[in-house]
Amino acid sequence: MFTGSMVAIITPMNQDGSIDKAALEDLVEWHIQSKTAAIIAAGTTGESATLDADEQFEVIKTIVNKAAKRVPVIAGTGSNSTRTTLKLTLRAKQAGADACLIVTPYYNKPPQNGLYEHYKTIAEATDLPIILYNVPGRTGVDLLPETVERLAAIKNIIAIKEATGKLERAQEIQSRCPDFTIYSGDDATALMLLQHGAKGVISVTANVAPLKMHEMCVAALSQDQKRAERLNQELDGLHHDLFLEANPIPAKWALYFMGKIQENIRMPLLPLDKRYHDKVKQALQKAGVL
Repeated sequence: MFTGSMVAIITPMNQDGSIDKAALEDLVEWHIQSKTAAIIAAGTTGESATLDADEQFEVIKTIVNKAAKRVPVIAGTGSNSTRTTLKLTLRAKQAGADACLIVTPYYNKPPQNGLYEHYKTIAEATDLPIILYNVPGRTGVDLLPETVERLAAIKNIIAIKEATGKLERAQEIQSRCPDFTIYSGDDATALMLLQHGAKGVISVTANVAPLKMHEMCVAALSQDQKRAERLNQELDGLHHDLFLEANPIPAKWALYFMGKIQENIRMPLLPLDKRYHDKVKQALQKAGVL
């Protein structure tokens, strides 16, 4: 089981739109040195929606090779097609991923039975551990607790990234399947979920403040609530301001400002609007990152 601060890592890009592998490798090393607990490759924050299958494989393989077993690598392999998700998951295993994070099929709006059959089909076709990913604000579909309970009975479905930001949702999942692992998928409410039984956070904030996110998670999981709350207060600006525009726009700009990547992002996303630059800078300063 994975615990603590897990980064949903951005995908650095060159001016021509290709993947900047050197910058990606540098970010992986930075996260390992900053004690990040796991790296999520080619997730939403990694611009998975605009990566083709070969690029996704390249990102995962690059991270796996650089990590060299020093930290687990979890591959984002979800799509709105069960067949495509299956292919991406099998390729992630080929690339050396330790687990997969699979978002609910977006846009199609499948019923709950469709969601169950989707995940069941993937789980039965691979021995990789699978983490469910529920983010209805992006996908237009909500994986309900009763469906999570059914899926939790499948051996290699090990956890859920719950990104509704609602404590009551996490609590209902816990009451239905108490041995099932819950990860926060919402930085702003992550501490609250950690205080109520979540085992970690799959984080956007960790892209720019990896060590402090690690320290906050360690404090929360060890019941050092005063320290956890103090650290989280320092991070609070990032939790909110990294979403001033659609993720990963602010996170990529922050890393560019920090000198870690080039300022490139794939359309239809664009670099962070200049009116938000100072606000993100202030959040970085408050977090002690600069």
